[in-house]
Amino acid sequence: MANYELENFIQTMNSWGITDILLPFILVFTIVFAVLQKAKIFGEGNKKNFNAVISLVMGAGVVIPHVMGTYPEQYDVVNMINNALPQVSIVLIAVLMLMLLIGIWGGSTEWKGGSPAGWIAAVSLVIIVWIFGASAGWWQGWSKFTDFFGEQAIALIVIILIFGVIIWFITKEEKTAPGETFMEKWGNFFKR
Repeated sequence: MANYELENFIQTMNSWGITDILLPFILVFTIVFAVLQKAKIFGEGNKKNFNAVISLVMGAGVVIPHVMGTYPEQYDVVNMINNALPQVSIVLIAVLMLMLLIGIWGGSTEWKGGSPAGWIAAVSLVIIVWIFGASAGWWQGWSKFTDFFGEQAIALIVIILIFGVIIWFITKEEKTAPGETFMEKWGNFFKR
């Protein structure tokens, strides 16, 4: 009984425009505000009021055309955000779980001769670009590629590439100087 009431509540909130208006607005507002605060475009000091107004305009500029229906159907930013966020969340959770497992099982292990943080960031970037591109319909020509080569051949090529990277990582020459731990590199990756 309680599960059904919760579903009704969520459906009511959705009908009020939570997913189409409020959540995309809050997301765009927060990201723009954080970037403006970090970049300090208007100089040093307390410039939160300017940053808040610009963030408000940017958030409204994304949401209002969606509500008014003025975006072309395949270029509706709110639909792209709503379609891509679940996949991006999965990637984020996967990366966080990977960091958690590395921290638990080998947080002090030294990774010599490479930057795992760089690899993780690069792979995450590629996956996120792929997810947003698929959400926007950019990869429509991919079906012609799979039709030409076949899905099994493409899967075999991907498997060979993955094993090649793993073999390269295992057999490469290690540097004699000790490297930073994975967690130190990950933390330094985000420091500016």
